[in-house]
Amino acid sequence: MTVALQAVSSAPHGSDANSRAERVMVLWVPDWPVHALRGTLRDAEAHTAPLALVANHRIVACCSRAREAGVRAGMRERDAQAVCPALELHPHDPDRDARSFAPVIGALEEVVAGVEARRPGLAALRARGPARYYGGEEPAAQAILGTLRALGFSDARIGISDGLFAAEQAARATGTTGTAGATSVTSVPVGTARAFLAPLPITRAASGPLAATLQGLGIHTLGAFATLPEDAVRQRFGGEGLTVHRRATAAGPQHGSEVRPRTPQRDFAVEAEFEPPIDASATLAEAAESTVSRFFAALAETTLICTGLRLELTDDLGIRHERTWSHPTRFTREDVLDRVQWQAESGTLGGTGPSEERGGAGIAKLRITPTHTDRAHEAGLWGAEPDERVRHHLRGIQVSRGRDSIGTAALRGGRLSADRQQFAPWGSAAPAATRPAGLPWPGAAPAPSLVFSPPLPAALVDAAGSPVRVDSEDLFEEAPARLSVRPPDAAAETPLSPSALPRAAAVASWSAPWPLRERWWAGAPPRVRLQVVLETGDAWLLIHDTGRWFAEGKYD
Repeated sequence: MTVALQAVSSAPHGSDANSRAERVMVLWVPDWPVHALRGTLRDAEAHTAPLALVANHRIVACCSRAREAGVRAGMRERDAQAVCPALELHPHDPDRDARSFAPVIGALEEVVAGVEARRPGLAALRARGPARYYGGEEPAAQAILGTLRALGFSDARIGISDGLFAAEQAARATGTTGTAGATSVTSVPVGTARAFLAPLPITRAASGPLAATLQGLGIHTLGAFATLPEDAVRQRFGGEGLTVHRRATAAGPQHGSEVRPRTPQRDFAVEAEFEPPIDASATLAEAAESTVSRFFAALAETTLICTGLRLELTDDLGIRHERTWSHPTRFTREDVLDRVQWQAESGTLGGTGPSEERGGAGIAKLRITPTHTDRAHEAGLWGAEPDERVRHHLRGIQVSRGRDSIGTAALRGGRLSADRQQFAPWGSAAPAATRPAGLPWPGAAPAPSLVFSPPLPAALVDAAGSPVRVDSEDLFEEAPARLSVRPPDAAAETPLSPSALPRAAAVASWSAPWPLRERWWAGAPPRVRLQVVLETGDAWLLIHDTGRWFAEGKYD
């Protein structure tokens, strides 16, 4: 089959000047996930242990020391630890990779224009503009590498060639010394990209299934695939095969340009440093007022509103506490100050007093970064937001009684009544209802009008005063006769007054018990649910758990 395919080809395709791709410069920082991880580690410069990042129990990326020990991307986690017992494993976080690469793109745009971030650690740009500005492709590449070395990426590499794919392969073909000179830049001369790509394996350009098919036909290199006629490739392998063929022949795109530079966006992030560090959440909120004002002033200049932001609190020990907040409409200055205080109280400072238990002196740095912005718009004719007086009073309650004191709720999937409630504090994005429309949750009881969280202790007894028990067949051993419900303790607050709770009230009727068995393989005990109606007319939802009865809810 190999001989027949090669015999069909009579002349190389895609080698004329009209089909030649434009010159492209590709920047590659090897092991970018490792760089992103080191940026979050304390004493990263002193950290010399071999590192690897794991997803789905397989190695995603590893450092040079781990590679020297035999660790490779794609290797199973257990095999990697076998070849390198000192290997430190960390979970891979794609969002962290993207966040860490964004400042690098911003720094590159200060040196050259038209940068496209292909993925974290890989960027591309058209070579013509930088070459004309710096007097050649090599000087332009060295200017970019100088910027990257100033940021601490001494192992960055650059490939220059005809076409995006060939330029990326050139970047990956550079040396690994990371020093200035030819080892950090590989430039493929104009018109020779096809010859440069010819010896590379077909797996560089084709996906797994297509590469396996081509290898089965005896096509193992890009050069062998490039000799096939383009029409024959289209008819036999479709659009995917045509894309791989154009890569192998270093042909330019049929329409437009391969490089799509991003539109530089303004960085609205603001930060402030505190000296001495602040050890009280209320004081931190007061100190952040000017920083928050600068944040909203920058947004106002571009008529933007903020509906999501990320707060980063860094203490004097270098530990960063990060959290993302959202808002259903838009953040105000007071909203952001509240969240600074809430985030500090939720674990960073642990309250309003000094933080001796944490081992540090307090917060030394605050950074606010918008994650979601929108164009400012006027409210509708009758208003589209809650009355400002309502917002003011609700915010006052949250300030005095805590963020979770007021909120909105939505239904979600779950068998227990308390599990079906999804709560979101006021000022956060409303929870999305996950309950299938019009369909009950399998095993769920009819929703009571009043749900107790946690369930209230109850006593369900028979006529002799003995507790009602459930046998192995999920049936009552005795008929229910009386029900008593009491608060968990004397100081506990319940939606009902103690006088409204039944005390040895007679049971008029009851439903058949239905079992609830979840996670039995993990040793979770079975539970049984029951509905009872008292002689007073009240209806209760009960649950039998670990030999005891509890009141889960009450029906009106």
